[in-house]
Amino acid sequence: MSGPRILVTGGAGFIGSHYVRAVLAGEYSAYVGAEVTVLDKLTYAGNPANLAGTDCELVWGDLCDPELLAKVVPGHDVVINFAAESHVDRSIAGSADFVRTNVLGVQALLQACLEAGTSRIVQISTDEVYGTIDSGSWDEDAALRPRSPYAASKAGGDMVARAYAVTHGLPVSITRCGNNYGPRQYPEKVVPLFITRLLAGRKVPLYGDGSNVRDWVHVEDHCRGVQLVAERGAPGEVYHVAGTAELTNRELTERLLSACGRDWDMVEYVADRKGHDRRYSLDDSKLRALGFAPRVPFGEGLAGTVRWYADHPEWRIGASAGQGKGVSA
Repeated sequence: MSGPRILVTGGAGFIGSHYVRAVLAGEYSAYVGAEVTVLDKLTYAGNPANLAGTDCELVWGDLCDPELLAKVVPGHDVVINFAAESHVDRSIAGSADFVRTNVLGVQALLQACLEAGTSRIVQISTDEVYGTIDSGSWDEDAALRPRSPYAASKAGGDMVARAYAVTHGLPVSITRCGNNYGPRQYPEKVVPLFITRLLAGRKVPLYGDGSNVRDWVHVEDHCRGVQLVAERGAPGEVYHVAGTAELTNRELTERLLSACGRDWDMVEYVADRKGHDRRYSLDDSKLRALGFAPRVPFGEGLAGTVRWYADHPEWRIGASAGQGKGVSA
């Protein structure tokens, strides 16, 4: 018996490709035998090599193209939207692409799903939509107070998704996750940026005083959370996917230096990012009530990530471009 037909937008990117690989490897029992189509614009962060060896159909295209969506979406039972512009520094330098993809693209996709009668949709979002929190953790009812153009664009897409769920009864749920790490992440985000630079013997840039706090979740755990929401999540509801380590950027840097066999003389402090959020923290009890629990301890996951980049020196090319001026968390 064949499984569902799944459309994964942004499936050639870091998180999306991990999800595709997990589905096609039979890691999710409800989707065994699934057929997967990937729709990806293949921008700088989308890489067909991330899908090498998988039996999926790759369609090159723009999430904002309604004519293309009208051809691709029908016939799929499930749509998972990983497609997004996601780098805060890039959004500060220029936000137009972020609004286009993360808001208008979400609307175009949901409209196509509505017209096609798609039975299940999951919109992938971020903890950054809440802004910053000094203590405690956000639950899913917390107010949205985004403080960067990237976060604002993701909040806009979430609101569009909620509106389609309420107005049209579209079966779309939203997930919000902490900072992801793992293999195949483009080297503009802090973990791969630091690893690839340190392995190449280059210094790494640390924003401000390094006291900003982030919650770290391994990409495999994030994808397991997304899958659980796809299977059991309620339409119109938001679910948090939290990680296994809440660390300051300085603490994260210490662990990366140790994992790469380097010392603090490889760190240079740089001017802080504009509007840099101080701390993120998610309460994931709602998802845990559905049976979720992260499986990858941070130390184990970080060591595995360092090994992967050490074994794939071609990924160090991105580090030489120095996309981020400081920690991109």
